[in-house]
Amino acid sequence: MPESPIRKLVPYAEMAKKKGHKVYHLNIGQPDIKTPKCAIDAVKNTDITVLEYSHSAGFESYRKKLSAYYQTHGLPVETEDIIITTGGSEALMFAIGSTMDHGEEIIIPEPFYANYNGFATASGVTVVPVTTNLENNFELPPISEFEVLITPKTKAILICNPGNPTGRLYTYEEIVLLAEIVKKHDLFLIADEVYREFVYDVNEKHFSVLNIEGIEQNAIMIDSVSKRFSMCGARIGCIVSKNKEVMEAAMKFAQARLSPPTFAQIASEAALETPQSYFDEVTIEYKSRRDTLVRELNKIEGIEVGVPSGAFYCIARLPVENADDFARWLLESYDSNGETVMIAPAEGFYSTQGLGLDEVRIAYVLKNEDLIRSVEILKEALKVYKAR
Repeated sequence: MPESPIRKLVPYAEMAKKKGHKVYHLNIGQPDIKTPKCAIDAVKNTDITVLEYSHSAGFESYRKKLSAYYQTHGLPVETEDIIITTGGSEALMFAIGSTMDHGEEIIIPEPFYANYNGFATASGVTVVPVTTNLENNFELPPISEFEVLITPKTKAILICNPGNPTGRLYTYEEIVLLAEIVKKHDLFLIADEVYREFVYDVNEKHFSVLNIEGIEQNAIMIDSVSKRFSMCGARIGCIVSKNKEVMEAAMKFAQARLSPPTFAQIASEAALETPQSYFDEVTIEYKSRRDTLVRELNKIEGIEVGVPSGAFYCIARLPVENADDFARWLLESYDSNGETVMIAPAEGFYSTQGLGLDEVRIAYVLKNEDLIRSVEILKEALKVYKAR
């Protein structure tokens, strides 16, 4: 199993804190936005006397409300199309395990969420990367670059939309392009859509794989409450598909782990009552943070940064040879008035050896003043690091 590039530096951050240093966490997508009160109150107000198993597919009441939620967002999802999972991570494990056998292949545009490597490894599946790059803001490459990679072992294409770690929001034309490929070659299109609400520009819109007609039997959607409701610790997600065979296979995995957690489902079901104003405020806040981060990074000579349209991450290319070494040095050997920053080296977000060595993923989940201070520290640190 590959180690997490996001979490492997945690011991160094802990050491920095023990020295009394303040660490600004730009490394992990843990929002500081408050969880909706209705979700917290629902757990506080339960009168459960026996903490029982739930159904392996999750509470029926929750799946019904989730179906209605998707339908209000234009997605044709019925209750039976949903299995509740322990986080989006488990949903991805179910999707890969249900559609691929040991030794088969999955095509993923890179850079991608680092744990996709782990999920594939756990299932004995080989990741075949299609490389996107910072120069064109991580646009999908032409269809020919996908088709040259398709072999008899290829079973699926996996995307994250909007993207982690790039913030890339796929256009309608890009989603249609992928739909054409999977239909032509009889593949699955697995879409990790946990950041669906995080779209910042008024002229842009999120397009789900479930919105594309003609690939109902190919499309699998992954979702989660973690980011949408700032409920990362709830560990509640879901796998959604109109393909009954896929869902029957996924149910076997769900039965094997018995059931998703009860209290977290109670909170997640209640969270669906969150008013639209909550999401409007969150979108405004994250757009402001994105603009602040990109503006401040662009002031540093030698840094190149992509402009994310969604999620709350960006990839930045630093004027260093090894971002992993720099990230470790920041925590182990550097502070600015007792403060330092934690960033995620981007090498672990690539499958192709040697790519991303000078790149980092930055999560803009801190308030604007903390982002500005973090970039100031980064700027000072780069001068010291390069002068060593």
